[in-house]
Amino acid sequence: MKTFFLKHKKLHIWLLADLCLLAAFFLTRGNRAWMNALAGHVTGPLKRAVGRLCYLTDASVMEMLYVLAALLGIGYVVWSVIAVIKARGRRGHRTYSAALGAVCAGLAVYAGFCLLWGVDFWTDSFQDRSGIYAQPVTQEDLLDVTAYFAEQLSRAADQVERDADGLFAVPREEILEKSPAVYDALEEQFPFLEFDDTGVKAMYFSRLMSIIDFTGFYCPYTGEANVNVNSPACLLPSTAAHEMAHQRGIASEQECNFLAVLASTTCGDPAYAYAGWLMGYIHLGNALYSVDPETYWAIRDALPDTVKADLAYNNAYWDQFRDTIVQKASTTVYDGILKAYGDEKGIQSYGTVVDLLVAYYNAY
Repeated sequence: MKTFFLKHKKLHIWLLADLCLLAAFFLTRGNRAWMNALAGHVTGPLKRAVGRLCYLTDASVMEMLYVLAALLGIGYVVWSVIAVIKARGRRGHRTYSAALGAVCAGLAVYAGFCLLWGVDFWTDSFQDRSGIYAQPVTQEDLLDVTAYFAEQLSRAADQVERDADGLFAVPREEILEKSPAVYDALEEQFPFLEFDDTGVKAMYFSRLMSIIDFTGFYCPYTGEANVNVNSPACLLPSTAAHEMAHQRGIASEQECNFLAVLASTTCGDPAYAYAGWLMGYIHLGNALYSVDPETYWAIRDALPDTVKADLAYNNAYWDQFRDTIVQKASTTVYDGILKAYGDEKGIQSYGTVVDLLVAYYNAY
């Protein structure tokens, strides 16, 4: 056994280091105080520092790393196959070494993900820090808040640039340029959200993001907020605000959607305000439709034609990717990731934003 260990000493030490890091995370993640300290004094500052470096370029460093990782992976496989073929009498040894190297690299990436991102799932949430909690929603309250959002959405619809077909036509470049100021007003209300914003980045492979059902992506390795600029622009501002919420250490998707609505509707920019009211209305409207379709349609039919056009265009865009093998696989994997980090509802947790919106707008 000792001889076998020494033959692959470096790889075995690497494997043990990976396993020790992962074991430490999974054994201690339930200790809220430890996770808060780790996120506040180690991983949070580290992500901010790396992010400042990555924002020295407008290009998405995350995408560069993904492309590099793919090329290195392919190169490693080709090199390993050649090495095994040439090994002849030592093929078993070379095969084991190649496989173990791949496992170690994969575990190292996963361990880094757990420490840089998984920790945030076990720290104090936005609800804990703000005192605003998702509560059971009565149908009457849901109706009132949905109607309020529809009213605000109707007012905001005339304040944004539109094309000849009445569709939202604010340039994507302009939306991204204004993103650094989106949280300014909300930070005054919730000081713990303060962050030195440098904005969001457009993804070069945005079409691919649509295929796998992603409107944006926060990369904990680079500290970047990335957005899919191929999807309909009417929700791009609120999507940018969502990813910027992740930069603030908010892991919950439901809370990030809630913050995206609040930040967008309070920042003072017409395009962001419209997208914020639209995002909130979509979540609230879907919830209302499930309990009272007749009232939902009464509110929906009263919306301006411009809003209806944006909703129809957004639905048509995403329908082309719905129920594909890639989309289903992506959703299943992401759902599993959320549950693995303690979000018991997985993808369905996105609906909980309704409870937060109703709780907030009933109180304020």
